Amino acid sequence: MSDYLVKSLAYDGQLRAYAVDATQTVRQAQEYHDTWSAASAALGRTLVATLLLSEASLKGEGKMTVKVNGDGPLGAIVVDGNANGTVKGYVQHSHIHLPLNDKHKIDVKGAVGTTGFLSVTKDLGLKEPFTGQVPLVSGELGEDFTYYLAKSEQIPSAVGLSVFVNDDNTIQTAGGFLIQVMPGATDEVLTKLEERLKDLPLVSEMMREGLTPEDILVKLFDEENVEILDKKPVAYECDCSKDRFAQAMASLPEANIEEMIKEDHGATALCHFCNREYHFSEDELREIVKNAKEK
Repeated sequence: MSDYLVKSLAYDGQLRAYAVDATQTVRQAQEYHDTWSAASAALGRTLVATLLLSEASLKGEGKMTVKVNGDGPLGAIVVDGNANGTVKGYVQHSHIHLPLNDKHKIDVKGAVGTTGFLSVTKDLGLKEPFTGQVPLVSGELGEDFTYYLAKSEQIPSAVGLSVFVNDDNTIQTAGGFLIQVMPGATDEVLTKLEERLKDLPLVSEMMREGLTPEDILVKLFDEENVEILDKKPVAYECDCSKDRFAQAMASLPEANIEEMIKEDHGATALCHFCNREYHFSEDELREIVKNAKEK
């Protein structure tokens, strides 16, 4: 079944909640980048978080870029998302596998690191994009996105992100949830939520047992307290093309392109998001220079 995200209200609108099955999305990322376990888990969690944040805060043609830059061996994680439910991303060092942590889980914190930052840049179609940045507080990423929402967007939230990686580095399940506290939420509801979150299994474990995003929301709030508002497909989608790379090359100094023609007799562009290669012959490079001069 294709991935999808569910939007809901709980306790008569006191909480807004989203849950997503992103298994195929993270699986596609793993295949594109040949990520090993720790890299798969960290990149996967960031992809899931970006899907949830995009749905919660973008409209129309809105876009966002999430960057996680810690002092762990992974290096930077970059993920782009949009209001249409698609994401794409990459991790700087994809072949990272670490011993399991003391909970016998993949050591995402060790891979990401605990010193660094998480930034979210939103392009809402205004003159300038908005960027919010916070220091990493955990490296596990769920807590880091929760902290970002509280500090940068002033929204008390709870974020759960989970990826189950098989022994052969393939992805078995991936998903998550985002709960946002609305103004006027009662102490009683917040106490109930805290208790439920304390006992909640990992999202990936619930999904391995066959639970859907709707089931996860029911597990969080009980069926009588949840109102499903919307359900939409989500996916990993890279929109790169040879034309887009040609446009990017056209912005380079002419001397740089001439150097590619004389010394390399052509050029190859590599997309970070899907690892596709685009080859440009000498004639194609000359055409790029000619078109740039005419503009």
